Amino acid sequence: MIDLEQVEATFAASVDGTVGIEEEFAILDPDTLGLVPRFEELAQAARATDPDLAQSIAGELIASEIEIRSGRGADLPDAFARQRAARGRLFALAAAQGVALGATGTHPWADYRQQRNIDTEHYRRVVEELQYAARRNNTFALHVHVGVRGIDRAVAVCDRLRPVLALLLARSANSPYLDGVDAGLHSARTQAFTRTFPRCGIPDAYGSWAALRAYVELLGRVGSIVESTQLWWSVRPAFTFGTVEVRICDMQSTAEESEALVGLIVACVAQAARDVDEGLPHEDLPMRLLEENLWRAIRYGMDGELVEFGRGVQEPAARAIERLLQWTEPVRSELGLDPDLPARNGAQRQRDAIAAGASPAEVYGASVQETLATYATQDVTA
Repeated sequence: MIDLEQVEATFAASVDGTVGIEEEFAILDPDTLGLVPRFEELAQAARATDPDLAQSIAGELIASEIEIRSGRGADLPDAFARQRAARGRLFALAAAQGVALGATGTHPWADYRQQRNIDTEHYRRVVEELQYAARRNNTFALHVHVGVRGIDRAVAVCDRLRPVLALLLARSANSPYLDGVDAGLHSARTQAFTRTFPRCGIPDAYGSWAALRAYVELLGRVGSIVESTQLWWSVRPAFTFGTVEVRICDMQSTAEESEALVGLIVACVAQAARDVDEGLPHEDLPMRLLEENLWRAIRYGMDGELVEFGRGVQEPAARAIERLLQWTEPVRSELGLDPDLPARNGAQRQRDAIAAGASPAEVYGASVQETLATYATQDVTA
């Protein structure tokens, strides 16, 4: 069961600005680019040949997925250095084991009914409880942890990030395909996962740890959850680590895009924490408004328009990202963060190829090549 007293102690001891990065890769047959259930073999090989790498990888719901984690970096440059080193070793291991790695939010044509779930206590519980919702979730994401001292402060930061989530999703959208077809979306991953799992997507605004704690206690009392990771929200206080964890982004096809998004997320968390400390006014928008932008981000990504609720008007998604950069400019200047986001994100590049007549295999093949060229060979000191 969740030790809520320990949660308070963990956040009291947390340090602002630590960073942890989690990237989820698809494990692929290098010839067909289909998913292959090789996680356990990769993990065993890592334990035998690279114990440090073994500590940095983790399994996810399906055996054809592998997560690489930086661990807790003292700051963003430290987290990048850790993640770059781990990525390089992971890609070397994958090559030695005869598999490739993919980095989009969904696999274009994989049949979820043919994917095997890994056999751990946690994921057995997830599948038993959620059934179809769990088995259907063959998705790949980028998660970012940022240290925030104090649990009340972390809850307040999560509250302030609720309207930011749709913007981050639009910028990170990288999954137009699902079940072998063009889904007509920019983030099919979000539709398949966030719209299906319970306690997922944009959370309520809780206002205080007392209010969130009361809700978590209720969920435990009525048997809905037994561990905090069953709160699958797109932003949450990570009880075990003393961080604010942002979980809204699709996995990115290139290392540069992943790191640019990580930098933007770190800036958003840091700016929200500063706004809390300075007592700047904040309005907790109702879910019905936030859901409108979340849907627009799923459907149209950076090609669409988002609602600017302060004026009650639509604006191009690119303009919304400009406003996000303007809001975070104070902390970005101090931290030296200037996210180098490409002109067209992953979903847009894939949609360009689709419009030009490329097949799903051709579109995905190009993405896999981008991933190999950037994640596998990145300079650790870059």
